[in-house]
Amino acid sequence: MHILVADPLSEVGIQYLREQPGFEVAYRPESSTLEVLAEIRSTDGLIVRSKTKVTRAVLDAAPKLRVIGRAGAGVDNIDLETATQRGVLVMNTPGGNSVSAAEHAFTLLLALARRIPLADSALRQGRWSKTGLIGQELSRKRLGIVGLGQIGSLVAQRALGFQMKVLAFDPFVGEKYAADLGVDLLSLDDLLRQSDFVSLHLPLNEKSRGLICRQTLKLMKEGAFLVNAARGELVVEEDLADALETGHLGGAGLDVFEAEPEVNPRLLASDRTVLTPHIAGSTVEAQAKIGLDIAVQVSDYLQHEVISHAINFPSISNQELALILPYAKLGEKLGSFISQISRLRVSEIGIRYYGDWTNLNYKPVTNYILKALLQPILSEEVNEVNAHARAKERGISVEESLSDKKRAYSNLIGIQLRSSDQMEWVEGALLHQGSPRLVSVDGIPVETHLGEHLLFIRNRDKPGVIGLLGTILGREKINIASFVLGRGEEHPYAVGVLNTDGQIPEKVGDEIRAIAALQFAQVVRL
Repeated sequence: MHILVADPLSEVGIQYLREQPGFEVAYRPESSTLEVLAEIRSTDGLIVRSKTKVTRAVLDAAPKLRVIGRAGAGVDNIDLETATQRGVLVMNTPGGNSVSAAEHAFTLLLALARRIPLADSALRQGRWSKTGLIGQELSRKRLGIVGLGQIGSLVAQRALGFQMKVLAFDPFVGEKYAADLGVDLLSLDDLLRQSDFVSLHLPLNEKSRGLICRQTLKLMKEGAFLVNAARGELVVEEDLADALETGHLGGAGLDVFEAEPEVNPRLLASDRTVLTPHIAGSTVEAQAKIGLDIAVQVSDYLQHEVISHAINFPSISNQELALILPYAKLGEKLGSFISQISRLRVSEIGIRYYGDWTNLNYKPVTNYILKALLQPILSEEVNEVNAHARAKERGISVEESLSDKKRAYSNLIGIQLRSSDQMEWVEGALLHQGSPRLVSVDGIPVETHLGEHLLFIRNRDKPGVIGLLGTILGREKINIASFVLGRGEEHPYAVGVLNTDGQIPEKVGDEIRAIAALQFAQVVRL
């Protein structure tokens, strides 16, 4: 089998590939696109970093290609849609630089606490002066970690070694996982108010973009420090510069920026900042590990069809795919729906399949469900292949079960989210020529279509609620496609699901939540 390595890779990775029986390895670290096109026709496995662009043209020229290995996490340089259409598996190496990234974040924290850059600069300028260079001990200080994923957890371990008190905000971390780690889980507001140091380890999405802004910075303690080695867009840099210049914050350590490679001039000019050029993952060890990891992954797949850290859906037969795909899409919608309406700190996920699943492979359906549940809130890549592993990393147990109990709907799927003392659940089925339908919430029947734009409510069972909702949405010219209200005998409230023809703006959602009879309202986008 022909393996083309088109970008620089660690020697240990190249050596591993060359040791595999039956592999012919072409190492072309400086290859151009034309050179890749010339050689890829005979290639079974392609390994790249970020330089080589795996475009449709490249994939069209590769009839034998079975797998693309990305030595790193990001796959922006790979045409995933075309690769999937061609049946080419795409793998990456998430977490290969986790230790390096965690150590760099902690280095920034130490440099801020002891004012290392200022001291170094003064000494190089010939000034032996201790004025203004009094630092702080980390011992017994409070470190707030925003995002307790793989890197955040490693930072927590290092902080505990410095006898710091570690707080964390992460709505999808189980309480047992945090307790075993030695971390206290708090709300974001409480974490910001109590922490002497705050370190960000979140993914970048619509909810996290600009999370650290004027309003949240005001919550932080006077003189506190901020560290960001995650994503530059998590922080509104102008607001951060204001907080530093007024003295509200004691300092900021940044490895990432809003508009890289440009850096805000006010941050560059500040003597309260420690700045590095996005190098948190750049260590000899990390690069060696990533190179070896991708070499092992590619060879395992080509030799034994073992799949790990796949980005696109794993290969299955067309016949099996046709059978399970409608249920996978139903599971994905149900998982996304309950993820958006739930307010639990989830420690367990229960998935039950009712009906005749003996001839159906439900495992991929479970992965679709887990992906939809976890994808919005994790910094690591979540897909149908690695969803189970991501849940395990967060201390969330996943229980799958089959039931032949007769239900009103055939081949029903139920999803339960459980915390230490509460449970929420939804059920769904395929009806009307395969239409995905929500059939119950918390045991209350609410049979309705799972469309793109929904509004979910819990309300006291009193007259007038539907009229108020209709008035608000009508005034905003938002058409209600369907409205289903369900009442349960054992519940003191009713639940309702509205399908609308367009998205409900946040300000309209706030107005709806202000209705006195409503206990809860959530705009849902599927």
